[in-house]
Amino acid sequence: MTGFPTAFHIGPLIFHTYGFGLAIAAYVAYLYARRRLTHAGFDAGPFAKYTVWLLISGLVGARAANIATNWRYYEGHPGRWIAVWQGGLASFGGIALALVVGLILQRRWWPGTRLAAFTDALVPALIAGWAIGRFLGPQFMLDGGGHLTHQWFGLHYHGQVGKRVPVPLIQGLEDGLLWLIVIALERTRLKKAVGVISATGMIVWGVVRATDERLLLGQESHSGSLGVQAAGLALALAGVVTLVMHWPKRDHDDRPDTTVRSPSSFA
Repeated sequence: MTGFPTAFHIGPLIFHTYGFGLAIAAYVAYLYARRRLTHAGFDAGPFAKYTVWLLISGLVGARAANIATNWRYYEGHPGRWIAVWQGGLASFGGIALALVVGLILQRRWWPGTRLAAFTDALVPALIAGWAIGRFLGPQFMLDGGGHLTHQWFGLHYHGQVGKRVPVPLIQGLEDGLLWLIVIALERTRLKKAVGVISATGMIVWGVVRATDERLLLGQESHSGSLGVQAAGLALALAGVVTLVMHWPKRDHDDRPDTTVRSPSSFA
């Protein structure tokens, strides 16, 4: 935003403000996730290296997706491929690769545990970290705003002309609200239904992210924008499948007893 530096120099080095914001969000999410795993009965010993692998795979996937959807910019310029400090990360690419790596390592380091229980412990922490990251990351980067707007809530962002829809703030509020929803669900009888927390997060986050991309950020002719929308809906669909698979079924013992009894049986 205007008035707030998007980068600062220490000697010859350039540090981007949004990078520090994302680092803070990642650290908070790590501490929160570790605590939740311990509370859920999982061994938190391997979680530090598990997190490192998720971060690396997420960065690689996000960069690869951005290159693939903006190939005209990167074609013929291999040096741009690794210039992550200049921006250019596609969140869904990072999620996709980190998800695959996370599933493999979960089976390796927590064998014999239920995957749905593991993700139920992690999802609220991931949502909380994502909310913090939207406030402290894209909010302070070049071209961080959405479409042009003349409404009172519009903000000025470095690299963009005119007032813009403050998409990072909107998404931070959306993710914060989603975190409150999943935490509230954990206080209901659904806390015993393994997988419901994960499914709820997938459905709501996927639909909201796709909607934001279409209405506030995306250009219909841009392959990256269309890819984000498709990935969001795919995530939501996967969440629906997960919810159907794990929704608590009524036990036979809870059904009304319709057995006809003789009068003596009521004695």
